[in-house]
Formats: sequence, structure tokens, C-alpha cells
Amino acid sequence: MTVVPGRFQSVVEMGLDFVRVNIAEDILGRKDGKRFLPILTTIFFMVLFMNITGVIPGLNIAGTSVIAVPMLLAIVAYVTFIYAGIKKSPGGFFKNALLPSGVPWPLYIIIVPLEFLSTFIIRPVTLTLRLLMNMVVGHLMLVLFFSATQFFVVDLSGWWTALGAGSLAFGFAFTLFEIFVAFLQAYVFAILTAVYIQLAVAEEH
Repeated sequence: MTVVPGRFQSVVEMGLDFVRVNIAEDILGRKDGKRFLPILTTIFFMVLFMNITGVIPGLNIAGTSVIAVPMLLAIVAYVTFIYAGIKKSPGGFFKNALLPSGVPWPLYIIIVPLEFLSTFIIRPVTLTLRLLMNMVVGHLMLVLFFSATQFFVVDLSGWWTALGAGSLAFGFAFTLFEIFVAFLQAYVFAILTAVYIQLAVAEEH
């Protein structure tokens, strides 16, 4: 890194500042944002680059469309959330998460299982499935468009080539859309991780 950044360094710094300002500090504040910035930055850029492989010729499948990758990232986010809560309040994190204050005690019979399910089970599952499904669907759409192009142009030929040109145009347009989705999904995954951490370190915990 140099004091006067070149183009590559400027892009890197812009990406790092985006995560620091728009995700870590916006959600967690300056102090906690600095604490959890490394894990949020890693998650954001890992998801982004693994998503981008879906539109790289020769690869053409996002790393995050293989369930092990989003599952691993969701586990990392889940463990970070648990760690943040226990670190903030060793004796009260699970109690406050499962037993919200101000609720009549008979209702805890219903609330405790629901809170456990939503906080400790559904969160990692939805993190995994949201990323996985978006990237799988994007991959299938690209396969559909470019396979249709090959079918119309090579297998049928003749006037069908016009339809092949249309499916090729849609394929390129959807490729650009997939690049946008790759960035969006990285942002959503990182910001949800930050939100869960923020819930864990909030004062009531």
C-alpha cells in the first residue's frame, strides 16, 4: 500500500470503506463496528467473489450455489453472533434471548420454544437458503438462455437463428443482472450478520 494510491489500491480502499462505513459502523456503531469489521469484511468479499464465479467463462457456476459454502458462512455468522452475546453478557445472553421481559410467565411455555426456533435455528437456515437459492436460480437462468441459443443456432439453424440471437441477448443482459445480484447478496449476507451481532450486543443483553 502506498500513501498516494494507484487504481488497484483505490478500488480496494473503496471496497473496504464501503464495508466499514455502510455495514459495520452503520449497524454496530464505531466501537463494535471496529471489533467485528474483520469478520464482516471477510464475509462480504468471500460471498462477492464466490458469487462472481457464476459469470466467469469456464467456471460458470457460483461457489455459493454449492450448499457447503453458504452453510459454512452461515455457521461462521452464527458462531460470531453467539460469541458476541456471551462476551457482552456471559450470564444473561441466553436468558434474555429466550425469556423477553414484560411477558406473563404462563406465556413462556409458548414463547421460549418460538424464540429458540427463530433465534437459534431459523437464522442460520435462512442465511444459508437465501444465498444458495438466489445463486442456483441465477445459474439455471444463464444455462437456460445460453442452451437455448445453442439449440436455435446450431441444432435448428435457418430462421430459428433469429430466436437464438434473442436468447443470446437475454443471456448477456441476465449476466449483467447476475453481477448486480452477486454484489447485492454479498451485501445482504454481511448486513444480516451485522444485525444479528448488533442484537446480541444490545444493552438489554
